[in-house]
Amino acid sequence: MIPAVSRREVLKSLAIGSAATSILRVIPAEAARHARQMIAAEKSASKSYAPKFFSVHQYKTLQALCQSIIPADKDAGGAIEAGAPEFIDLLTSENPEYQLILGGGLVWLDSTCSDRYAKVYLECAPEQQTEILDKIAYRRNAVTDGALGQGVEFFSFLRNITADGFFTSEIGIKYLGYIGSTFLHEFPGCPAVAET
Repeated sequence: MIPAVSRREVLKSLAIGSAATSILRVIPAEAARHARQMIAAEKSASKSYAPKFFSVHQYKTLQALCQSIIPADKDAGGAIEAGAPEFIDLLTSENPEYQLILGGGLVWLDSTCSDRYAKVYLECAPEQQTEILDKIAYRRNAVTDGALGQGVEFFSFLRNITADGFFTSEIGIKYLGYIGSTFLHEFPGCPAVAET
């Protein structure tokens, strides 16, 4: 039985911690499960998820970026199928630090794409999207081009939180092959190493 916990308490416990690192280091597994249950309840009641913090345009951009970070493959669904964008939006709705990093980062991305390509990120050609993501994917690029600094910090944080959203999902846990804490009646030991 799940103890009665308010939405705000769960989201605050999820959003505690440094924005510079992966939140998996500080998110209690139980709190992540509660957030997932909140999202599932909303989706089953209204057949869709309504963003809590991001505008419709920003949320679509977030979905596209999450898909670029962890695309679906033959073995598992990607970040979209795992519900990473919903997870990120729900956490961001309760954390001003995340709002600044992610909300500001999405504004920076659209503004930078408009300056470089005369279009916002979602309207850019795939090659242009790849080009801008390649620029902000590496910290060294911010050293040579200071204008990329905010974008580099934003994308680094987004990669971490997307991975957290993916690997705390049912799809992500299955992808890892995690079977949970199970009791072993006996430990067979390590496999033998072939001598050369």
